[in-house]
Amino acid sequence: MTLNLHPMANVAIKAARAAGSIINRAALDIEAVRVSQKKANDFVTEVDHAAEQAIIETLLTAYPGHGIWAEESGNTHGARDSEYVWIIDPLDGTTNFIHGLPVYCVSIALAVRGKVEQAVVYDPTRNDLFTATKGRGAYLNDRRLRVSKRTHLKDCLVSTGFPFREGDDFRHYLTLMGDVMQRTAGLRRPGAAALDLAYVAAGYTDGFFELGLQAWDVAAGSLLVTEAGGLVGNFTGDADFLDQQECMAASPRVYGQMVNVLGKYSKFASAGEKAALRQAPPESHAEAAAEPGAAAEAESAPEEPSAPF
Repeated sequence: MTLNLHPMANVAIKAARAAGSIINRAALDIEAVRVSQKKANDFVTEVDHAAEQAIIETLLTAYPGHGIWAEESGNTHGARDSEYVWIIDPLDGTTNFIHGLPVYCVSIALAVRGKVEQAVVYDPTRNDLFTATKGRGAYLNDRRLRVSKRTHLKDCLVSTGFPFREGDDFRHYLTLMGDVMQRTAGLRRPGAAALDLAYVAAGYTDGFFELGLQAWDVAAGSLLVTEAGGLVGNFTGDADFLDQQECMAASPRVYGQMVNVLGKYSKFASAGEKAALRQAPPESHAEAAAEPGAAAEAESAPEEPSAPF
């Protein structure tokens, strides 16, 4: 099957593969890669910078009037006032990469007037290419993607990310994680949010949630999920999530059940919900979610997320 891809998606694919080649070459000798820390446990390598530069050069050669918003260089490249902005994570999963764990990817999205319209997530270790164009579906290589058909959270495999930055509220996240673990078939922490979202789109996992993510972590993956029939938003279910550092994704029926569990942990939860969570003993969280109504379903898809430009 030959896909009739949008021209901008083709340029993004070219950029992602160029970055993937740099990453794969460096992976042959990880010990030689220079690593520095942006913050505690937040690493960046010369490979991140080289891959990002290759992506930016490819994109701006094709579209010199477009804007760039990249993890390492911010918006220092490209046009500042363009309605077309490329959102780039050149190496999502840097910590995995520097340890030789082959779970990382390149993530590139194009936002047009604040809405994500093109997405590419490329896994160079497996040569897996996830693509999506708004209104045209999501694909893995030549295969059309659909989210999982599971309908009950208790049967679902859910991925997440753990807090790792100084100042993160570990106690809050451990409570949240314990709440989810007790009502799913399993919880996984692969270590690359863009791939986590791509795997929800592919139906490999049934859901995903994480705090503290930036737009470049989730922009491309969010379009993959929605074009594969899923929903993406913050923990309360609001789809305008891209700049809120809360992300949750799942198939529509599971999404509603995840909102029911995770909503009270959202920074956007009502004051009453937050107070009840603080006052409840740990063992009561599991009981609350087991009550009737805990498996509430999403009736309709929320609007697409807006990019914070």
